[in-house]
Amino acid sequence: MAAAPGGYSINVNDPSLIALVNKLQDVFTTVGVQNPIDLPQIVVVGSQSSGKSSVLENIVGRDFLPRGSGIVTRRPLVLQLINKPSPEKLQANGVTEDELKKTTDREANVDEWGEFLHIPGQKFFDFNKIRDEIVKETEAKAGRNVGISPAPINLRIYSPNVLTLTLVDLPGLTKVPVGDQPKDIERQIREMVLKQIQKPNAIILAVTAANVDLANSDGLKMAREVDQEGQRTIGVLTKVDLMDEGTDVVDILAGRIIPLRLGYVPVVNRGQRDIENRKKISAALEAEKNFFENHKAYRNKASYCGTPYLARKLNLILMMHIKQTLPEIKTRISTSLQKYTSELNQLGDSILGNPTNIVLNIITEFSQEYRTVLEGNNQELSSLELSGGARISFVFHELYSNGIKAVDPFDQVKDIDIRTILYNSSGSSPALFVGTTAFELIVKQQIKRLEDPSLKCVSLVYDELVRILGQLLNKHLFRRYPQLKERFHAVVIAFFKKSMDPTNKLVRDLVAMEACYINTGHPDFLNGHRAMAIVNDRHNSTKPTQVDPKTGKPIPAAMQPRAASPSLPTDGSDGNSGFFGSFFASKNKKKMAAMEAPPATLKASGTLSERENQEVEVIKLLINSYFNITRRTMIDMVPKAIMLNLVQYTKDEMQRELLEQMYRTQELDDLLRESDYTIRRRKECQQMVESLSRAQQIVSEVQ
Repeated sequence: MAAAPGGYSINVNDPSLIALVNKLQDVFTTVGVQNPIDLPQIVVVGSQSSGKSSVLENIVGRDFLPRGSGIVTRRPLVLQLINKPSPEKLQANGVTEDELKKTTDREANVDEWGEFLHIPGQKFFDFNKIRDEIVKETEAKAGRNVGISPAPINLRIYSPNVLTLTLVDLPGLTKVPVGDQPKDIERQIREMVLKQIQKPNAIILAVTAANVDLANSDGLKMAREVDQEGQRTIGVLTKVDLMDEGTDVVDILAGRIIPLRLGYVPVVNRGQRDIENRKKISAALEAEKNFFENHKAYRNKASYCGTPYLARKLNLILMMHIKQTLPEIKTRISTSLQKYTSELNQLGDSILGNPTNIVLNIITEFSQEYRTVLEGNNQELSSLELSGGARISFVFHELYSNGIKAVDPFDQVKDIDIRTILYNSSGSSPALFVGTTAFELIVKQQIKRLEDPSLKCVSLVYDELVRILGQLLNKHLFRRYPQLKERFHAVVIAFFKKSMDPTNKLVRDLVAMEACYINTGHPDFLNGHRAMAIVNDRHNSTKPTQVDPKTGKPIPAAMQPRAASPSLPTDGSDGNSGFFGSFFASKNKKKMAAMEAPPATLKASGTLSERENQEVEVIKLLINSYFNITRRTMIDMVPKAIMLNLVQYTKDEMQRELLEQMYRTQELDDLLRESDYTIRRRKECQQMVESLSRAQQIVSEVQ
């Protein structure tokens, strides 16, 4: 067996395992940090009237706990019992018999004493003074009133009359505030108790008075909330001697009422009169032994009843529990030590170097990280969601592309509007061919509609850059220097906004370029002749095929008789058709004696003639063809413009901009002032590393 650093080692079957856990508890309490390791311990719970204090004093064999009405235990008491054989000489423990005679404790002796963790090195042979110190230390943290505190008091008692054992005594459960107790005292105590017993490695010692219904036990109720199967709960039945005549707890001990895997132990405590008469605990233990040996219900199992058996049972359970959980404790200590050491390294040393060099390094590191995030070379790539440059690509190729494709050139321009534009663009002479002016006028209007989604794309990319900035500023380095973080944020946001102006201008110019010159010579453009041919084919396909009456064969479309040229109507039946006719339909007569002036506002109405339909269709084909070309151009060019003037520019110029705006000596000391959180957290991590290192050394003693 290898020796531990302390020069000795502990075997897993050694009772010293309990002492080892005591050392671990003391390490975390001494350093003043919350214990990050779930240590095996026995937690005592029960109502104020259940007899918890008497059970503990019987186990110790001495009076040492504060007594009184209401809440007496107002802080957790970690009671570490150490079996210490009697020394050969009276002076062996540093005290003489004359000194013992001066104490107020009639049972004071050199074999038994207590030590508090908060008063290292001082031995209390007078157990009355132990009680006074518990009261004093309780008031130091919880005040003189009846408030409670979760900060524990660690008391170690050495005696040849105890078995090595560790118990955590908690405030007694109560329902109704009494006297000066806070109104929410029940909630406060409940939360404190739950915090202790919900830990998986806690053994719950539920103390219940045997002369009340077991189903109403506050201690068992609380234990069942966190241990529903009763796997880690031990029941202690007090006041067995006060039960009604003819009743006993045999059914409870047999597990026929509320079964517990670790079982129940009945005990007999001193009554209130015994305590007032200062009956010695040794006499009380003798009376307890006689009660069980002589009671007809318990005499056959008397060896499994009483405080001595309870102490042996708890000692064995705790030792076995520690043995089972020790590998897990070692792992947890090692993992926690790595975690806090890593965080301490990230927080850095509180002693700063040259502020100029520190800020220069931070600017360089930030600029490089900004570049890598945009380029996708970041070490912290996520497999769960898109980030950095990938989100910008999504804006370009999904959001913007689909947004531009969704712009319909004809959702705001109807056929009747196109007809009006055609007539207006012809002037005073009816057009012989489809008008170029009308086509250009309409297509320019639609191209200008692409400006808003294009500028929106710029805004979305800006938002993504701000998002990247937020991620970079969320690093430990910037949490350490809050003023530096604020300055970085202000400078970079201003830099982004400054880059937005030329980017928006370039995007507007791209739209204006497309709108100012309509290139009908574009190779992908559907020219007028092809458009007219397509429209003619559509219309001819809908006409009925004429048959030669002589041969009965279809007449080719080219040989079919054409409609007569338009002429003045002879009967006035068609005089109302067409664009203008509809305005004078109500005024037309068979013979018009005079003409009236057109109305002040002349709008298109009436159905489109066949020729007008064909002209409108041709115009729509041309507009659709050219608008698709423009859409493809914008989908290609706008992302390039944004990358050039916003993304690439900020990536290339970020370091220069930060140096220009921040590298001023007079500001550096203020920027590098650490946050209160960083100072506090560094201290906490240092304490954790210190305590966990000592804990790791302690557990390394176990082979």
